[in-house]
Amino acid sequence: MKQYSKEFREQALELSDEIGLKKASEQLGVLYGTLSDWRKKRGKQEKEKSKRSEKPEDEIARLRKEVESLKKSNSILKDALCFFVEDRKK
Repeated sequence: MKQYSKEFREQALELSDEIGLKKASEQLGVLYGTLSDWRKKRGKQEKEKSKRSEKPEDEIARLRKEVESLKKSNSILKDALCFFVEDRKK
């Protein structure tokens, strides 16, 4: 298994962002799947960083918005269910 330096991986990811995953893997001689895995890992790391750096107040505000959105969705689904139940009774 070939080992790549951290700097090489970072530069490869930058190139793949600019020209695309397939072209970057061909130019660099790195397997498409390997480069794709690096991108996935980078995405997961960035998500973890953003979660950790989020202030408690911001997280609470975000969660409140999410709860409100879910309540609206549930209300719509309940109304739709009632509509279809009434329609079936007829």
